[in-house]
Amino acid sequence: MRRWYGKLLGFIAGWLLMRHPAGGMIGLVIGHAFDAGWLAPRRHKDHQALGVPPEASQAEIDQAYRKLISQYHPDRVARAAPELRARAEARAAELNAAYDRLRRGRDGRKRRR
Repeated sequence: MRRWYGKLLGFIAGWLLMRHPAGGMIGLVIGHAFDAGWLAPRRHKDHQALGVPPEASQAEIDQAYRKLISQYHPDRVARAAPELRARAEARAAELNAAYDRLRRGRDGRKRRR
C-alpha cells in the first residue's frame, strides 16, 4: 500500500507555517519525498544488495555476504578481462559497504576509541 498522508500533512503544515499557498506547495513536495521513501534510511537497499530480506538474522547476513564476496572478490577475477574486473571490484565494494552498514546497525553502533 502506498503512503499518502505525508503529502497531506506536509501541505497543511507548510500552509500553516508560512501562511501562504507557496508554503503549502513546499510542504507538499517534502511530504511527497517522505511518502516516496527518499528520506528513509538506506537499510533496505543494503539488504537488497546482499539478497536477504529486511528481517534476516545476523547469521543469514553473514552467510549471504560470504557467498557473494567469494564470487566478486578482486583476487578471484584477477585474470579476467579489464571490464569484468572493474565490474567485480565495484560490486565487491558495494557488498563491503552494505555489509558494514548492516553490521553497524545490528551491533548498535560500533564503539569509538
